[in-house]
Amino acid sequence: MKTDQKSNEITAIPELLEWLDLRGAMVTIEAMGCQQTLAEKIIHQSGDYLLALKGNQNSLPEDVELHFVQPTTSSLAKMSTAETLDKGHGRIEIRRCRLSTDLEWLRHRHPEWKNLNSIVAIESERQVGDTISQETRYFIRSSLTTAPELLAAVRLHWGIENQLHWVLDMSFGEDQSRIRKGNAPTNIGIIRHAALNMIKSIKKKRASIKGMRKVAGWDNATLTNILAQTFLMR
Repeated sequence: MKTDQKSNEITAIPELLEWLDLRGAMVTIEAMGCQQTLAEKIIHQSGDYLLALKGNQNSLPEDVELHFVQPTTSSLAKMSTAETLDKGHGRIEIRRCRLSTDLEWLRHRHPEWKNLNSIVAIESERQVGDTISQETRYFIRSSLTTAPELLAAVRLHWGIENQLHWVLDMSFGEDQSRIRKGNAPTNIGIIRHAALNMIKSIKKKRASIKGMRKVAGWDNATLTNILAQTFLMR
C-alpha cells in the first residue's frame, strides 16, 4: 500500500490491516510500528503480533532489556532458548533466542499493552574472516509459542529485505531510479514486481535474477519461456 507523500507507515499500516484476514496469522512489524493501537487492531482481527522494540515506547524497551540482562532466579526458570548456526559465503552466523513468559511485573508496569504474553531477545553473532559483530534485538509477543518458532519468525521477517527489497535494488536498480512524477513510481513498481515474479518462476537454484534479466534480453527463447511459464500458471 502506497503511503501518502506527507505521511509514513504508521498511517498506512492500519489501512493495510483492514484488507487482511489475520485469523491465525502472526503479524511482524519493525520498531516504528510498535504502537498500542496497532497491537489492539491485530488482536481485534483475531491475529497475533510480534513487534520489535526500540526507544519509542517510554520505558518498555528498557524494562524488557533489563529483564534479559539481569534476570532473576524465578524469571530464569520461565525462560526457554533456541539457537541456529549458519555457514556460507565466507561467514558464520549464530542466532540465539531467549523467550520469557515471566510477565506479571511487566503487565503491571505497562497495563496499556493488551494480550502481552511473552517477551523475546534475539542475539545475532556474525563472523566474517577475523571480524566478529554482535547485535541484540528485543520483541514483544501476544501469544505463547516456542523459542525455535520465534527465532524462525524473526528470520522470516528480515528475509523480506533480503528476498525482495535488496533484490529489487541490486537487480533492478530501484534505489537509483529517477522516476518520481505522478503515478509513474507506482506503475513502474508494479512492473518490477511482476518481472521479478516471472523470472523467479523458472530461475534455477544457482542462477541470479540479474543474470536471468540479461539472458532474457539477449535470447528470445529465454524471454518466451519466462512469459510462457507465467501465463501457464494462470
